[in-house]
Amino acid sequence: MDRLTLMETFVCTVETGSFSAAARRLDVGQPAVSKAIAQLEERLQARLLLRSTRGLTTTETGQAYYESAKRAIAMVDEADGVARGASAELAGKLRVCAAVTFARLHIIPHIKQFLQRHPGLEVEVMLDDRQIDLLEHGIDVALRMGDLGDSSMTARRIVTGRRLAVAAPSYLAEHGRPRLPADLARHEAVVYLRDSGGATTWSFERDGTEVSVTVGGRLRVNAAEGVRAAVCSGVGVAIVSEWMFAPELASGAVEQLLPEWSLPTIDVWAVYPAGRLASAKARAFTTFVQEIMAAGGGAAVAPA
Repeated sequence: MDRLTLMETFVCTVETGSFSAAARRLDVGQPAVSKAIAQLEERLQARLLLRSTRGLTTTETGQAYYESAKRAIAMVDEADGVARGASAELAGKLRVCAAVTFARLHIIPHIKQFLQRHPGLEVEVMLDDRQIDLLEHGIDVALRMGDLGDSSMTARRIVTGRRLAVAAPSYLAEHGRPRLPADLARHEAVVYLRDSGGATTWSFERDGTEVSVTVGGRLRVNAAEGVRAAVCSGVGVAIVSEWMFAPELASGAVEQLLPEWSLPTIDVWAVYPAGRLASAKARAFTTFVQEIMAAGGGAAVAPA
């Protein structure tokens, strides 16, 4: 086998977890996969996979080779796409990672359009509120919000949205409606730990005047779904991205507080693995997300 085929076989074996599963995906016999891995290890003079009754695991060398091989294959695919022209059909697998609530509300309901636009693509969406290692999980593009932190990553801003102070009508009926930012200090807050590090001091601005207020509350939640459930059930007020409560704000199940005051905005970024050029598939998905966010309104979409 040529070097690229050996690389592709190895990457497929790692991702599927077994020789038999890789053989099914590649539409070859299992002995061919086993032979390819043995040939690759012999050529490299290194053990890449550990075999046991529980399956296959990569050695330290094997994991490093897997990550490099993924990048090399992506670059070859990209070069092929350039040669074929921009109109060539995208094909293969695209692995996307996004925060659970953002994807559930704003990406998954529209994913059928992306699949119809690119019938040769398979899309795997990993829903995770954590900022996982993109190389380790084989992610092509991740959608992340707020400050990125890691400057080594390649990133493209997709859209900028508003942060809002919100509460359920049931909470407001019981505790009253804040009229000024300072009033929030006397209210029970649901603190979202993953937004700006769980900040409890926020700066409101109106007509050039800035006011800072520190909120307090007994409930702190590290996942957006928990914040949504707590706010909707009347636990307290929260300062969140507008995207998190888009359906409830539209229906009136949750209300915006202090609408004449503004809070710091929040960005959504398309993030690509460090040291890797964004593939044509990842760029197409990023553009698609920009389109659906622009169509939704209420946010400033970054230039393509």
